[in-house]
Amino acid sequence: MNEPVLYSFRRCPYCMRAHMGLKNSGLKIELREVDLKEMPEELLTITAKATVPVLVLTDESIIDESWDLLKWALEQKDPDNWLGENKQFLPDAEMLVETNDFSFKDDLDHYKYADRFPEHSEEYYRQACEEFIEELEEMLSEHNYLLADQLTIADIAVFPFVRQFSLVDKSWFDQSPYPNVQKWLQYLIDTELFQNVFQKHELWKNGAATVYI
Repeated sequence: MNEPVLYSFRRCPYCMRAHMGLKNSGLKIELREVDLKEMPEELLTITAKATVPVLVLTDESIIDESWDLLKWALEQKDPDNWLGENKQFLPDAEMLVETNDFSFKDDLDHYKYADRFPEHSEEYYRQACEEFIEELEEMLSEHNYLLADQLTIADIAVFPFVRQFSLVDKSWFDQSPYPNVQKWLQYLIDTELFQNVFQKHELWKNGAATVYI
């Protein structure tokens, strides 16, 4: 193996997070886009978790948590200083990701699939999500981005999940009382970085042409 290999699924927010970090770092990575319903046997032998993203390093060690993967990428190369001087942005980003990946993600899944959780209405689940969105709105009233007036690791870590939230009911989101979140989200969607990461690739199979990111 000459370069690390990333197993990914482009619409997965965890994969978007990892892919954006790797892409921005400038590291040469082999990309293997997989079908979540038909995981390649090779991937299943690498990790029992049967989820993506998974990064296989050249020494055959693996990173299979997206937040760890994002941090690893920036520790190798951080050309836009997303970590900040002496990793100053990392502690606050860690706390934000803790909320995002657990309570907000759980509320988001209920909101997205409200028909599977008939105990409450879609509006009820959306309002639960809004607690986190309100927190982000307040942060963005103080800075152009979540932690500062520059893009940081926190923005990249949280953005894909907020994007997913916005798409559940786009007409509601576009008229929602969160102008700072709307502006921030649209800026990130429009970046060349995200557009490159969201490009569609053929599903990977053994013997397929190599795709690099």
